[in-house]
Amino acid sequence: MQFRYRAVDNDGRIHLGTMDAANIADLELRLKRLSLSLIRARPALGPHALTARRIGRRELVTFCFHLEQLSRAGVPLLDGLTDLRDSSEHPRFRLVIAQLIEDIEGGKLFSQALAMHPRVFNPLFVNLVLAGEASGTLPVVLARLAESLKWQDELAAQARKVLAYPVFVMVVVLAVIAFLMSYLVPQMVEFMRSMNQTLSLNTRLLIGLSRMVLDYGWLLMAVPILPALLLPAWARRNAVLAERLDILKLNAPFVGPTLKKLSLARFADQFGLLYAAGVPILDALAICEGGVGNRGIAAALVRVRGLIREGVGIAASFEREQLFPPLVLRMVRIGEQTGGIDTGMRNVAYFFHRDVRESVSRIQGLVEPAMTVVLGLLLLWVMSAVLGPIFDTVGRLR
Repeated sequence: MQFRYRAVDNDGRIHLGTMDAANIADLELRLKRLSLSLIRARPALGPHALTARRIGRRELVTFCFHLEQLSRAGVPLLDGLTDLRDSSEHPRFRLVIAQLIEDIEGGKLFSQALAMHPRVFNPLFVNLVLAGEASGTLPVVLARLAESLKWQDELAAQARKVLAYPVFVMVVVLAVIAFLMSYLVPQMVEFMRSMNQTLSLNTRLLIGLSRMVLDYGWLLMAVPILPALLLPAWARRNAVLAERLDILKLNAPFVGPTLKKLSLARFADQFGLLYAAGVPILDALAICEGGVGNRGIAAALVRVRGLIREGVGIAASFEREQLFPPLVLRMVRIGEQTGGIDTGMRNVAYFFHRDVRESVSRIQGLVEPAMTVVLGLLLLWVMSAVLGPIFDTVGRLR
């Protein structure tokens, strides 16, 4: 059963966590193996509470790299896991590794022990390890997993850049507009009215916009924020809506093609790894459906898998879907003819990854001058509307 515990290490630091144990005495024994002394414990609610939070890719890369190096050096798997447990600086991951050791000592295969922690080791990870165990190439599989995880981490960073930079620019522009309309312009209004002269259309528009921001600013803020908060929450409960939103992302101007290449690069990398490890094509496609990061592409993979199951060729099945660009179709067709689908998928992943880097650079290069132009035009309009009446008054005094 699961226990939530509070323990202290040799340096006096408090550790909170969850661990499987038969009883409190067993829990205390397991914590001692981690150099922890039990303070108190109570039964945890729900299975696998330990892995309720994900472990970062960097820890998984370290995990794969160390096990690959140790296994190549002839170190037994349990000894390698013990070394990782003792050297890991991540408290929760140390407990995950400790549970892996317990499960393997209890008679489970390495892949079976990994499958007990689905929020740490995804189906791709587990199936590749299972294929490596069956073929005796576990070190090779671990090395490929480490490279794939590092590459996926870089892809995730590129995706954050694609989405975060335009959002940041939009926030800056809106913040400048809000400051001008709610603080600067109202201070200028009384001065302009004291001149007792007819205001130009430009100035009246600025004053009207300022009043609208002051009177209905909360509504103007709610209009973009509420859909951004409510749509994702609704999409988590509605699979059809979630798929349509993801398809809209793929068709969005500027960032849509880049996001599509990111998802396809992730699919190509994962599918190539699974195929090279000997995982059947239908199983490999099923595993990739949950790892592409876009429900629209995942739905297309479901349809492709259905066509292949009915006897349609691999390349012909992909060609029936409009989401896949000619590069993917060409590589799949060549790979099907030569038996080198894994090589073709690696080439697809490489080309798309390169295109993504170039696209991110182009987007950043376009957004920066666009932000400068927008802010410049905005300030020019505000200054002309504010200074126009002042110049008219000065001209009359002369």
